[in-house]
Amino acid sequence: MSIRDTSAQDQTIGAAAATALANRSRRRRNLLLATGGGALLLATAWLAQGWSAGARSVDASRLRIAEVRRGDLVRDIAADGRVIAANNPTLYAIAGGTVTLHVVAGDAVKRGQALAEIDSPELRSQLAQEQATLASLEAEASRAALDAALSRSTARKLFDQAMVDRQAAERALERNQRGFDGGAVPQVDVLRARDELKKAEIGLSHARQDLVLQGQGAGLDTRNKHLLANRQRAVVVEVQRQVDALTLRAPFDGQVGQVLVAQRSNVALNAPVLSVVDLTVFEVEIKVPESFARDLAIGMPAQLSGPGGSYAAAVSAVSPEVVNGEVTGRLRFTGKTPPGLRQNQRLGARIVLDTRRNVLMVDRGPFLEQGGGHSAFVMDGGSAVKRAVRTGASSLNAVEIVDGARVGDRIVVAGTDLFGDAERIRVSGE
Repeated sequence: MSIRDTSAQDQTIGAAAATALANRSRRRRNLLLATGGGALLLATAWLAQGWSAGARSVDASRLRIAEVRRGDLVRDIAADGRVIAANNPTLYAIAGGTVTLHVVAGDAVKRGQALAEIDSPELRSQLAQEQATLASLEAEASRAALDAALSRSTARKLFDQAMVDRQAAERALERNQRGFDGGAVPQVDVLRARDELKKAEIGLSHARQDLVLQGQGAGLDTRNKHLLANRQRAVVVEVQRQVDALTLRAPFDGQVGQVLVAQRSNVALNAPVLSVVDLTVFEVEIKVPESFARDLAIGMPAQLSGPGGSYAAAVSAVSPEVVNGEVTGRLRFTGKTPPGLRQNQRLGARIVLDTRRNVLMVDRGPFLEQGGGHSAFVMDGGSAVKRAVRTGASSLNAVEIVDGARVGDRIVVAGTDLFGDAERIRVSGE
């Protein structure tokens, strides 16, 4: 059996056919060269465009891009709150001594009920001494009043005697004058009677002045003694108050919180003894960032949420002090207090500062702090271009755009720290 070859498929071509075949091969080669050159030009243009779009490229997955929209911007503060009793005072020892407790932690107490007593012999002895001093000063004041009455009585008696002496001298002068006029009395007796009258008038004048001065002097001395007695009386009242304060009493109806000393132990002056909690009035303590503190004001409405639902509240106090970048505030329930609240229970708090209607806004992000609110990177096709913008009010989730952007613009709100000082950045994978 023979094997067939390809000799039967070979054909002889002429010179014209060979020329045509060569022309077709040359045109095919020129077409391939033209196609390759076009592809090379397109690649060069793409690279040039990428180079002109930015000196560096950042992957879109490392950025957060938000669209500018129009809507209502609600400025609010969200924070975690801690339930505290509005009235939870701690009672302190008014003096050093031995304490006797009448209650234990958790006992329900009534207003004025004795909770503990402090035995202070020093304070009780001081009270007895001050009371004795007061009794002595009151006796001196009474004696001064009696001496004043005696001085006034003596001065009045001398004044009355001087008046009688003047009247007697005046009658003697009249009698001698009539006798002299009748020739029965010599003139020397008349002159002597006149001298006696002047002497009596001088004595009456001095007696009148002595009566006034004695009354004033006695009054001053009595007033001074009474003032000393009143001063000592105030001292006794104060010491008596301290002695009464040795019995620690409940300031309101409530419950004993913590007992800070042991039974029959010795406590120092101003040492804490126990605390009382009013479980009928609760407040919620929150901590807000320092940047929002200036917007907080007493009376602002708030919303508290917990396991039992949502409750209306209002800002009741704002601390004037910043601690660790935070400001402490207090919220008070405006309606009915939720049942079952306990000390240190956690509640969610939301405070509405204000609402701006129909404004341009974009999601809040680190770009606000990095650009200082004056610039942002806005997407332009596949590139992020730095643009001057002006921001306004901000909330926890959004920030108002006052100028520099319009609805539909896409702003890089996070990841701009990767851009460095560049003005235009290529965003790949966008």
